[in-house]
Amino acid sequence: MREVTEPGGRSATSRAAKPGQAGAVDPAAATEREIVRTPAGDARITWRLSADARVVLALGHGAGGGVEARDLVALAARLPAYGVTVALVEQPWRVAGKKVAPAPKTLDAGWTAVWPMLAAPGLPLVAGGRSAGARVACRTAREVGARAVLALSFPLHPPGKPERSRLEELAEVGLPVLVVQGGRDPFGVPGEFPAGTDLVEVPDGDHGFAVPKRSDIGQEAALTVLTDGVLSWLRGYGAVG
Repeated sequence: MREVTEPGGRSATSRAAKPGQAGAVDPAAATEREIVRTPAGDARITWRLSADARVVLALGHGAGGGVEARDLVALAARLPAYGVTVALVEQPWRVAGKKVAPAPKTLDAGWTAVWPMLAAPGLPLVAGGRSAGARVACRTAREVGARAVLALSFPLHPPGKPERSRLEELAEVGLPVLVVQGGRDPFGVPGEFPAGTDLVEVPDGDHGFAVPKRSDIGQEAALTVLTDGVLSWLRGYGAVG
C-alpha cells in the first residue's frame, strides 16, 4: 500500500527553508509511504525521493521514538537535493502503536525483511539509524548487502555504565562507518570512541542532538553540522557527487 505526496504538497517535510540549512528541502522531491509485511508485523517506509538519486540511505529510529526525530527529519529534508533518496523505516512495534521496543533479534528481523523493498530502486544502499536503529544497522549491514553504515547517536553504553560497552557491534561491521555523536550524549561522548573512528561531533548535542539554549551553537546550526558531516562522508567514498 503506497501513499504519494506530490512535490509542493503540504507534507511535514515540505516546509520552506533557506538553501544550505539543515531543513532545506529539494522542491523536486516527493514523499511516498508504503506498508511492508514482515515476520514481526507491518513495517512502514516513508520515502523522501531524490529527482536524481544515486544512492538510497535507509534510516531506522530509536527505541524511544520514531522517524519524527530531529536528526532523521533533517537528513530526509536536505539530502534528496544532493542525489540521496532517504527511506525512513518504522519498525512494526511503532506502526502497531506499542510503547516498548522488542528484543534486538526481533528488531533485526523487522529491518532485514524490509530490505528487498529498499533495494527495489536498484541503487547502492547505505544502512543507518539513530540509537537502537544504529545498532540494528550495524548488526545486519553485511547480511543485507549494505555499502556502508551511518550510526547516529550510537549508544556506546547505557548512561553511567561505561563498562557495559557495545563497541563490538560497531567494530565488527566490516564496512565504512560514520558515527555522528552529540558532545553531551550520556550514552557515549565522542572522546569515548576509539582513535581512528570516523566521527562527526555535534557540539553540545545530547542523545537526540538537542542543544541547550545557553550553547554557543543554535539548534539549526547543530543540525547543519550533522547534515554537512553526512554529506561530506557520502562524497568521500563516491556515493554522491
